[in-house]
Amino acid sequence: MSTAALTARPGVLVDRLVPRSTTLTDVALVVTGAAVVGALGQVTIPMWPVPITGQTLAVMLVGGALGMRRGAAAMTTYMVAGLAGVPWFAEGGGGPGMLLAPSFGYVVGFILAAAVAGWCAERAWDRRPVLAMLGFCAATVMPFLLGVPYMATVLGLTDMATIAAYGVTPFVLPGLVKAALAAAAFPLAWRLIRAVDDRSVGGRD
Repeated sequence: MSTAALTARPGVLVDRLVPRSTTLTDVALVVTGAAVVGALGQVTIPMWPVPITGQTLAVMLVGGALGMRRGAAAMTTYMVAGLAGVPWFAEGGGGPGMLLAPSFGYVVGFILAAAVAGWCAERAWDRRPVLAMLGFCAATVMPFLLGVPYMATVLGLTDMATIAAYGVTPFVLPGLVKAALAAAAFPLAWRLIRAVDDRSVGGRD
């Protein structure tokens, strides 16, 4: 991947923390983002057919921090590496057999979720709590767009009430909580950065 393809618009959190962007740093950030999702994917509340995990929170954090392109690249890396055998899907899952898992559509949807979170961050939504909440709620919806029909297809479900009970309803409240956590974390991070900048300017005066 070229630097031009991965580098987000100036202003996302990681561009402030890692101001010099090169192909090597972008690739390292993408791999790190994938690993963060893999780690939080092991924080689970077991449920069938789709567990509640820390993945969605991680996806929002990674997408918001890296920006749209790098965030989507991180989630693509997460998906491809998991299918290749890295055991970092929920509950240690991995390998090509995961294509038949009812939850795999949500993993594909993570790419969209990270892109949406990154798109919002590139427009500075992540610096204001209300806009951050709107952006992260929109990102939270993305995995359902692919995950719910994928789950229904794998399980052969046609009854809408059953589909909602399996793939939507249990995740609404946890999704809102995760979006709220991300919406609180990013403005706080930016506030700390501004405080450090102000202190540095004051120290030079």
